[in-house]
Amino acid sequence: MSNYSYSELFDAFFLGFRLDASMVAYINALGVLLMFIIWFLRISFIQKYLYSFYRLYFILFLSVLAGFTFTDLTYFSFFGEHSTLMIFGVFDDDTEALIRTAISNYNVALISLLLVVFFTFLYFIIFKILKVNKKIELEISWLKQLSVFLFIIIGVALIGRGSVGIFPLAYSISDVSQDPLVNKLPQTPGFAILDSYTQYSKSKSGNYNLIKTVGYKGKMPEAFETYKHTTDIDRTNLLNNLVQKTSKNEKLKGRLPHVVVVMVESFGMPLLDYQSDSFNIMGRLKKHFEEDILFTSFISTSNGTIVSLEPTLLNITARPKSTSFAQSSYLNTHFKQASARVYKDAGYETSFVYGGDLFWRNVGSFMSRQGFDNTRGKGAIAKSLNKNINSISHDWGVFDEYLYKYVYQKLENATSPQFIFVLTTNNHPPYTIPKDYKSTRLEVSKDLKDHITGDIDLVKRRFKDYAYAVDSLGGFLDEVKASSLAQNSVIAVTADNNTVEGVMRYDNHLTQIKRIPFYIYIPDSLKPKEQIDTTIASSHKDIFPTLYNLTLYDKSYTAIGTNLLDNNILHCGFNDAGVIMAKNGAFKDSKATTDIEKQCQEYYKASLAVTEYLIKSHKK
Repeated sequence: MSNYSYSELFDAFFLGFRLDASMVAYINALGVLLMFIIWFLRISFIQKYLYSFYRLYFILFLSVLAGFTFTDLTYFSFFGEHSTLMIFGVFDDDTEALIRTAISNYNVALISLLLVVFFTFLYFIIFKILKVNKKIELEISWLKQLSVFLFIIIGVALIGRGSVGIFPLAYSISDVSQDPLVNKLPQTPGFAILDSYTQYSKSKSGNYNLIKTVGYKGKMPEAFETYKHTTDIDRTNLLNNLVQKTSKNEKLKGRLPHVVVVMVESFGMPLLDYQSDSFNIMGRLKKHFEEDILFTSFISTSNGTIVSLEPTLLNITARPKSTSFAQSSYLNTHFKQASARVYKDAGYETSFVYGGDLFWRNVGSFMSRQGFDNTRGKGAIAKSLNKNINSISHDWGVFDEYLYKYVYQKLENATSPQFIFVLTTNNHPPYTIPKDYKSTRLEVSKDLKDHITGDIDLVKRRFKDYAYAVDSLGGFLDEVKASSLAQNSVIAVTADNNTVEGVMRYDNHLTQIKRIPFYIYIPDSLKPKEQIDTTIASSHKDIFPTLYNLTLYDKSYTAIGTNLLDNNILHCGFNDAGVIMAKNGAFKDSKATTDIEKQCQEYYKASLAVTEYLIKSHKK
């Protein structure tokens, strides 16, 4: 039975039509502007040369567009998705081998013949339409002529943009269905190729050599020694030094609790310091942060969503000045140390659930290769909840409350242990919340106002979206704890970054600027006996080593981070902007002063070298 309706199929083709029209409008834009300039400046003698120019112009651009279409169709037939930056891998790979593969898989002779016929027909049509005519004289007034030109220019601009919203149509192509194939139909080859080239250029720009940058070129054993804080390492296979094993916790023997990890958009911690009855920024989340485990010296690994998301799920430290894996030549790489793979091997059904479109940053394609059995975006969420997608969405995705409803529904109906990673979309410009949501009391105190550096009206709107996002999370936790799921579920919460930093100043800038939460709810029956030090310095790299030890019995895993339950090792937090969190607070890389800061600084550099070594091992 198909997973889509005829209305979804219609939506897919209509969106595809709009994207195609947008591409055609871009091609025509220069021609229209040129005609307007010639008319406006009364350069009539050029008109006789325009036909030749436009013939060459349209032959060039339509040939390129046709070439893009052919290339994209070829790529789609092979990989089952529209062009990504991997299409430019022909320049990096064994080109002769790729050519041989193409010859063996495709009827090259027939395809070549069809291409010749197509381009011949294309050129014939262009020459037929753009045949030389006598000088054109418009029998209407100058003002009416101007009106016609302005109408055409505005029309081309609107069609090219494709949208009157805050983003151009091609900026982020929306999901229209739960069915992955239907979601792939709207993409236009021209935009797919151009976007792929942009990503490819970014991934190829510069000579990125992180190991050399941090001072460990030709000295990788020394990097592992510093990283491990010991000279007793495996020098034969350095990657063996990254393999760890969870304890034989009898509470977990024969038991696989559900594990849910929520990454909340832009959920910075510093704003919570202003929580009060009159500024109820936390809403229903407040009691959970007070009741359960909350690490308070935790910082984000990076400063954007995708560049925090990927390192977290891949159990590594974020690499400074690098592009996202999903938008690089690593798009199709199956990382062995991926967190979902660890849970999948342990017997879990694994799901990546994103409130937005899975086309965003290639996240759907990338996560499907990292051990996730299911990747679900806003289309699947709306359909599962039997909701009209437009009625439950904002510019970036579904409202968070519906995302949590979907996750709860999945847990409630589960017949096997679930590992679910959730990425939310609220608390993001333009800061839209549901019309029927009643905001909490958010009176900005004089102290808070004195710490705000941005436009106060915009910041207040931002606070409302922030409060909605965390209150929705609190509602989800309320529901889980009030159900039978409470006794067999571990729920962790973190954020991608603290973007409120852009509109606020902090009394302790470096220590506050990157602070985000790491919260854990764990049933009493699974709680460790030992006291947990929630003030230790940490960051995204430490999330899964900690969760593995809370949820898995005697299980091997590979990770750069540390288990935060272990008080006998060095704990530091790393952000790729060069901010390092130590026991006594944060400092900038290369600015260490105390002994503990110097230890964390060397640990950071070694972790980066070891991370890069691990990543590059997947290319061998």
